[in-house]
Amino acid sequence: MVTTQATMVDPLIERLRDAVRLRDVQAITERIKLELETFIPDEGLRLPQQFRDPLPDHYARRLLYRDIELDFTAVVMTWGPGQHTALHDHAGIWCVEGVVEGEMEVHRYELIDEEEPEVFRFEERGKAHACAGSAGALIPPFEHHVLANPNDDRVALTLHVYGGEMDHCSVFEPIGSSDGGLYRRHRRALEYTA
Repeated sequence: MVTTQATMVDPLIERLRDAVRLRDVQAITERIKLELETFIPDEGLRLPQQFRDPLPDHYARRLLYRDIELDFTAVVMTWGPGQHTALHDHAGIWCVEGVVEGEMEVHRYELIDEEEPEVFRFEERGKAHACAGSAGALIPPFEHHVLANPNDDRVALTLHVYGGEMDHCSVFEPIGSSDGGLYRRHRRALEYTA
C-alpha cells in the first residue's frame, strides 16, 4: 500500500520509488541524491502550506509520503530561524537529505569510541553549508550529524528520504565541555508534527 499527503509532488515520488527499487543502499542513495539535486532546482518542489509553517520552539517534522511496499518514507522538516538539532544518529537507517528552500549547515561527526556504557567520544569531521537544491546522504555507520538553520530571519525547508520509518534516534548530549568530545546517549522517540 502506498500513501501520499501531497499529490503535488507525485513526479518526484515516482523517481524515489524507482531509486528504492535498485535494492542496493549505495545505488539507492546516489540515485536519490541525484534526483533531489535535479528535481528541486529544475522543476521546483512546491510544497503545500501545511508543510511550510515553522513551530516557535523547535523544527517541525511532517510526513510527506510513506511507501509500505518499498519500505521508505519522505519527511519534510521546517526550520524556523536559528533552529537546530542536537548531535544525533539515524537509528541505523540510510537517509538522503535535500534543501528545498533556504540554507542549512550540516556538522558531520565521526563516532570514535564508546568510553563506557552510554558515553561516546565523537570528533567533528567538517561543516558544510547547503543551499536550496543541494543534497547529501548518510549511510550507517556514518550517520551522526547536527543540522541547523543558520539564518536569523528566514525559514528553511528540507526533504529527508529514509530507508524505513524513522520513529526514534539516539541523541548525544555533551558531557561538560564539548572540547573533550564526550557525549551521553539518550534514546528519543520521533513523532510527526500535525
